[in-house]
Amino acid sequence: MSDTSETAAAGGSPRTTALDATHRALGATMTDFAGWDMPLRYGSERDEHVAVRTRAGLFDLSHMGEITVEGPQAGELLDYALVGNLSALKTGRARYTMICDGQGGILDDLIVYRTGEQRYMVVANAANAQVVLDALHERGTGFDATVRDDRDAYALIAVQGPEAAGILKALTDADLDGLKYYAGLPGTVAGREALIARTGYTGEDGFELFVSPADAVAVWEALTEAGTPVGLVPCGLSCRDTLRLEAGMPLYGHELSTRTTPFDAGLGRIVKFEKTTNDGSFVGREPLEAAAARAEEAPPRKLVGLIAEGRRVPRAGYAVVSAADGSVIGEVTSGAPSPTLGKPIAIAYVDAAHAEPGTEGVAVDIRGKHEPYEVVALPFYKRQR
Repeated sequence: MSDTSETAAAGGSPRTTALDATHRALGATMTDFAGWDMPLRYGSERDEHVAVRTRAGLFDLSHMGEITVEGPQAGELLDYALVGNLSALKTGRARYTMICDGQGGILDDLIVYRTGEQRYMVVANAANAQVVLDALHERGTGFDATVRDDRDAYALIAVQGPEAAGILKALTDADLDGLKYYAGLPGTVAGREALIARTGYTGEDGFELFVSPADAVAVWEALTEAGTPVGLVPCGLSCRDTLRLEAGMPLYGHELSTRTTPFDAGLGRIVKFEKTTNDGSFVGREPLEAAAARAEEAPPRKLVGLIAEGRRVPRAGYAVVSAADGSVIGEVTSGAPSPTLGKPIAIAYVDAAHAEPGTEGVAVDIRGKHEPYEVVALPFYKRQR
């Protein structure tokens, strides 16, 4: 399959999901995202955001890229190809991990589900799915395992929010009470087969449902009907971004890139230098060991949260400056108004000397004016469990 982002860049039409007609019937504002025509919002993005925080929201995430790795050495292949120790993952569990290049730079952040003794599903970001697929093919040489592009085999629907479990319980035979966070199990939703995963990108409890594209409309409509009495609403990519920003979750192309390592992003904990299946060798190991040492000794910069004292909104690429002399001390990677906090917020890389929560004299250069910001620890929002 061709890379969808390359197709779009070459002038081709964006791909559509199995729910495209449903989104248009609901009046969604559509946008080209990573080569896919996706719903940006259905009405007020703030209302959609608040619905997820207080009730429930329904998302089409079918642009994500599913890759199956299976065979006797599937775990060994992933241990070598990724930074995590995936062979130690128990069947039915999931893990957040990354794939890095030979210099330790992040190619993508991933969720890997172990769906069988010799089978894993790797879920990549839409814009990077082909890069990840190609890397797994290349790195799989010599392993008794196959790598299969399954992007066309799935539609992905997420229901997120405090009412998500109650909504889904009405439609599934799965034991949701026994389903832990970052776990997935096969079951049915509205009579359709699904992989039901307790994962998400909003900071709330919720589920991601991998279903056949042929079943996507039926599952979406059943969730809508079951969720309407408790205030579930359809949600677009815009509120998904503000939800993940409040939850301090990184976004590839913003907090993560080939110019950053997991240690730069404060995510060194996901890098496992000891692997179950081999001598610990994996792509990028030596540069990542050096990055780990730098992070332990004196990291040059850190990823922090910023909360505005005023009302002006920072955006990615804006300079973080010293209020005292205007010198540049960092850069905003993501920024938006926070519906939950009622103030603009941002994630930024800043010099280590200015990274401690409560550091004074930090500002963001917003169109030539230095707006004061408070340095805080991430995340901005954490749900009550």
